[in-house]
Amino acid sequence: MGGAVARRLAAGGWVVRALHRDPGRVASAADGLDWRRGDAMIPADVAAAASGASLIVHAVNPPGYRDWDRLVLPMLDASIAAAQAAQARLLLPGNVYVYGRDAGPNPGADAPQTPRTAKGRIRIAMEARLREAGVRSLVVRAGDFFGPRTTANSWFTAALVRPGKPVRTVLDPGFPGIGHQWAYLPDVAETMVRLAEREAELPRFAAFNMDGHWDPDGRQMVAAIARAVGREVRVRRFPWGLLPLAAPFWPLAREIREMRYLWREPLRMSNEGLVAFLGAEPHTPLDRAVRDTLAGLGCLRDQGPR
Repeated sequence: MGGAVARRLAAGGWVVRALHRDPGRVASAADGLDWRRGDAMIPADVAAAASGASLIVHAVNPPGYRDWDRLVLPMLDASIAAAQAAQARLLLPGNVYVYGRDAGPNPGADAPQTPRTAKGRIRIAMEARLREAGVRSLVVRAGDFFGPRTTANSWFTAALVRPGKPVRTVLDPGFPGIGHQWAYLPDVAETMVRLAEREAELPRFAAFNMDGHWDPDGRQMVAAIARAVGREVRVRRFPWGLLPLAAPFWPLAREIREMRYLWREPLRMSNEGLVAFLGAEPHTPLDRAVRDTLAGLGCLRDQGPR
């Protein structure tokens, strides 16, 4: 998400500083970013990189969901302190984790937040931290991410397809007839930047939900993948029942199992507030979004993004 937003900001004429522990490993002269060396866990590094900024994009997470309870809030505290020092708005990419059953099947941005998971409680704590700090904040919540540079933290790349490999089999975590909400990374980045560029109209704490791509029966994403590769693909069920056995050896299994409810119950965030503010939600047609994602991930041979 951080990369997608940074590239969209740079393309829109913003001067973008990018913080990384090892800039030499990821920086490119062609990306148009001003890379700075630093660690998101070190407040002084974040403050130095954010000096003079009008917008801070907090797009950092512990890899593989490890140590969320220990690392997530201190990282956010560093960004909050930097935003206060620079008098900048802090942009936080959010998600559906904050909602439980009592939010209803179509929660709006102001729906009750009673999470069912540990990660949901942490997400709520993050948003509460922003409110309590009084820093100008922008939270944009979206469904499961997919896009040309999607990382392994996404269901799309962790289950449905294997980056760098032709698509022959799809590992589907969904259940027949159960809808699921997806979000195309370039659309999310476009939404965030459009909102940020209307700073003067935003309240001190602004939160919006995206609709993204709603798969009404849990089959449309797989069908779009098949259309993109031009042939039928084999669909295998995700081995939910094996996760408890794998948990002692694979810590991520615990975190994945905790999110099972989002595949067993339809939960579609409402973008009513976003549409009222922007007029429309940026939206790439599903077939194009899936094809460009697979091409960007190296799953389509001799084909590139259109």
